[in-house]
Amino acid sequence: MLNQGRVHTALPVQDIARARAFYAEKLGLEPVQENPGGLLYRLDGGGEFLLYPSGYRPGGHTQAHIDVKDLIRLVAELRSRGVVFEEYDLPGLQTVDGVATAGPHRSAWFKDSEGNLIGLIQTG
Repeated sequence: MLNQGRVHTALPVQDIARARAFYAEKLGLEPVQENPGGLLYRLDGGGEFLLYPSGYRPGGHTQAHIDVKDLIRLVAELRSRGVVFEEYDLPGLQTVDGVATAGPHRSAWFKDSEGNLIGLIQTG
């Protein structure tokens, strides 16, 4: 029965107004629904996520991945809006200009206004 469900991500935010502004101004996203529980976003390619007010801090790991078609172009576009991408130089994970390549896959990560680590991935 669980495999018939649909998953979505919920990201904690300290300041809902600040988060809403970041997602609108930097990422070009607007919520499809707003209620006391938070802001719900739906992506045209499928999936949704909720920004909810919380006293909890985000974890030190990727909390959501978004599969994209042209990672290099999207990274450039988001940078032009002020999004800062993470740089890594770890065994098995190095980024060049914010982008990691593993075989045919590319990935990039950024933190939102609340410290949530969001990953972008282009597969294949």
